[in-house]
Amino acid sequence: MPANETAPPVKKRGRRARLIVLVLVLALLAGFGYGTYWSMDNVRASFPQATGTLKVPGLTGTVEVKRDSHGIPQLYADNDDDLFRAQGFVHAQDRFWEMDVRRHMTSGRLSEMFGSGQVETDAFLRTLGWRQVAQAEYDTKLSAETKKYLQAYADGVNAYLKGKSGKDLSVEHATLKLSDDYRPEQWTPVDSVAWLKAMAWDLRGNMQDEIDRALMSNKLTQAQIDELYPPYPFDRNKAIVDGGKIDGGKYTPQGGGAAAGSTGTGSGKGSGSAAGSQASTTGSQASTTGSQPSPTGLADDTTAQGATVGLRNSLTSLAKTLDKVPAILGPNGSGIGSNSWVVSGQYTTTGKPLLANDPHLSPQLPSVWYQMGLHCRAVSNQCKYDLAGYTFSGMPGVVIGHNADIAWGMTNLGADVTDLYLEQVKPEGYVYDNKVVPFTTREEVIKIAGGTSKKITVRTTNNGPLISDRSEELGTVGSRAPVSSSAPDRGNGYAVALRWTALDPGKSMDAVFALDRAKDFAGFRAAARDFEVPSQNLIYADTKGNIGYQAPGRIPMRGSGDGRMPAPGWDSKYAWKGGKDGNAGYIPQDEMPYDYNPARGYIVTANQAVVESGTGAGKYPYVLTTDWGYGARSQRINDLIEAKIKDNGKISTDDMRTMQMDNSSEIAALLTPMLAKIEVSDPDVRSAQKLLEGWNYTQEPDSAAAAYFNAVWRNILKLSFGDKMPKELRIEGSCMNVREESGGPVDDLAKTVRECGTRDSDSAQPDGGDRWFEVVRRLVKDEKSAWWQTPAARNQPATATRDQLFARAMKDARWELTAKLGKDQSTWSWGRLHQLTLKNQTIGTEGPGFMQWLLNRGPWNLGGGEATVNATGWNASSGYGVTWVPSMRMIVNLSDLDKSRWINLTGASGHAYHDNYYDQTDMWAKGELLDWPFGKEAVDKATAETLTLKP
Repeated sequence: MPANETAPPVKKRGRRARLIVLVLVLALLAGFGYGTYWSMDNVRASFPQATGTLKVPGLTGTVEVKRDSHGIPQLYADNDDDLFRAQGFVHAQDRFWEMDVRRHMTSGRLSEMFGSGQVETDAFLRTLGWRQVAQAEYDTKLSAETKKYLQAYADGVNAYLKGKSGKDLSVEHATLKLSDDYRPEQWTPVDSVAWLKAMAWDLRGNMQDEIDRALMSNKLTQAQIDELYPPYPFDRNKAIVDGGKIDGGKYTPQGGGAAAGSTGTGSGKGSGSAAGSQASTTGSQASTTGSQPSPTGLADDTTAQGATVGLRNSLTSLAKTLDKVPAILGPNGSGIGSNSWVVSGQYTTTGKPLLANDPHLSPQLPSVWYQMGLHCRAVSNQCKYDLAGYTFSGMPGVVIGHNADIAWGMTNLGADVTDLYLEQVKPEGYVYDNKVVPFTTREEVIKIAGGTSKKITVRTTNNGPLISDRSEELGTVGSRAPVSSSAPDRGNGYAVALRWTALDPGKSMDAVFALDRAKDFAGFRAAARDFEVPSQNLIYADTKGNIGYQAPGRIPMRGSGDGRMPAPGWDSKYAWKGGKDGNAGYIPQDEMPYDYNPARGYIVTANQAVVESGTGAGKYPYVLTTDWGYGARSQRINDLIEAKIKDNGKISTDDMRTMQMDNSSEIAALLTPMLAKIEVSDPDVRSAQKLLEGWNYTQEPDSAAAAYFNAVWRNILKLSFGDKMPKELRIEGSCMNVREESGGPVDDLAKTVRECGTRDSDSAQPDGGDRWFEVVRRLVKDEKSAWWQTPAARNQPATATRDQLFARAMKDARWELTAKLGKDQSTWSWGRLHQLTLKNQTIGTEGPGFMQWLLNRGPWNLGGGEATVNATGWNASSGYGVTWVPSMRMIVNLSDLDKSRWINLTGASGHAYHDNYYDQTDMWAKGELLDWPFGKEAVDKATAETLTLKP
């Protein structure tokens, strides 16, 4: 039966919200063509009931939903099933549009909602088979208890959906003309599990780097590519773990405190790393197995040098396809990541640990996160949970947060869990060890709203699905792929397969619930064992004073090759270890790095290297990846903590918040002194140069110096690297004249052709992330490097040295900012360039212009920047607009959980005209945090509305 309700009081709405609703109603009544009568009631129809009483079928007892003034709910129940059933109900109340889009996306069914424009995306996602893998996980891997929770959650969602039409669910559903005949499908447990695949996709590691390196080989030498992917600077930027060893099949931290699982205080002194753990000064990332990649773009130049044309065409088309796949969590790129750190009670004002976390993800409206508390009135075997934190709508449990005993945070480990394989294909199958093996195939039917269904065939090899099948261009790539005598006969040509750990069924959903109820470090590590995909840095603190870290994840061990370049799929030497049956070997969980109560008294994870791989004392024998973040953010956090400790200071919650908002630019500190010394004759450029004098390298939103420096940095990257990139990596629409024979930029138009970039703005190179910091740091020592050499253009002379290129970049930046911000430098500010606009999911991005205006919010002028702790990222190839952000911020106080603090990017509600749609955004932009009540007394004090759910 549908949920029954007692008449609740209508929540008052703000003046701005009323005006927006009025504009929407007038616009729609004025005849924008949506063909249905709109009124205030239509707009408000989907607002959730937040007070009074509702009957929810399936409940065995009452559940209280207590919301504070920001709409953040805290749920109280007497058993686990009721708790998760209520969570599903409340998620659907606030975020069902988001949930509905997510499940259509993960199952490759966006075309059913949005029509033919999503067919290509759906075909690619069907090829990956997220939904099939999620179903296999549910059927064969997950525990009976987890399945019970997933079903209870689904029952709660369905109880909310029963009897509702499109307009009752959201304005977006009504806008799609779904209000008359649309009835949402029943939510299923597999819908929830499939969301983990979207998480894994956006956090998949170095796949984009693998593609980019192969495409660079069309235009750059291997030596040049190596300069653009320098080794990690272990001598300068600390790894997460100081060092350790594997003995008897188990990893043991080096220089740590008490044994894992004990209740030590974590009060050891000292902040230096253990002897020998940072011994390497070269930071070599070479794999201990396999050969170095060759200029051909394949892992071994003796196998198929002639296949590079086919590979390049395949990867170019693949890159275009990847750009169209929704980046739910954020764009891939160097510099994107997250911050988390924990400080022992020895160095805090509270005497117990403080833990901070701020994942950097794609800005969305509503935010990808949903704040919530899940409380058993009395914790027992029937009701095991008492926690609060950040959840994903559409999935039960809490992903990041704390319970009554422990707190945890996450950052992306960045492990190399994907490999691309160039497959040699024939009509009857693919070549593997000189034999033709039949494809595994399945048929998929894509239903299209307002159109005819499309059928596709998915072909899979033992290295994974052929993702290159999703392009007509790639269907004939083999005819253009010359093959060396050492490669197999090409038959119908070449294709590209994807091997990815997330395509093997796993138990990550089990791990979520295990984390939620863990009581100590031993329980935390046990939960982490099952957090297989995506591989995350898990940071830990508990109320007894312990701090810790665990690197979990399903990370493959390779045969030949190191995963940096696409490999020849026809050679079993390059398969993941485990044999021809496709069962890969992974690094044993007992041998994954961890740390517990380290002597230095703190742990920082910000996507830097986990540990230094190699042989010798303090080095790790396995290769987790060769594409770490380069440590700009992590080392800044380390330095801030160490400076406080060195001054015998104690770190407070507010100190942690201040660190989260740190805007210091590492690349500005390196380059600004050089830029200040360059002789400039143009008075306008000289006046801009003066902005850098005395600047402290912080990127505040009102800083003119930050605006000018970042414009100079962008132009340095364009001149020295961007214009030398192959068109496949340059931003779409960026056109230049190149020599027909060499591809290099020239000024002589008579001997050139026009060549335009093809890459999406979020993934174009150089993106300006901390990899590029490291590239430039190494190159500035060589004032005559070939990278500083540029041809004459636009009445500008050619450059032959570093300072000549820097001078040209300073001039170009001056006139760029004049065009964007005006000639008067007193009006310049970084925030005017560096703006955040929050876009409503799907319709707010690609819908009619007036709907985008009504659903989206912003802009906000932000500080921070690329690879700073306050990581408001931007892609230097495409402009200054914000492309990823700290999607939430939290600081957990393990001395008094009620004194913890948190903030979300937007708000609790997914309903565009609700008071809680984006009510946290202004505070978030200023670096402010909300109180985070946890105990019942604190929650009751903060409660503004109470809804009682009854059987």
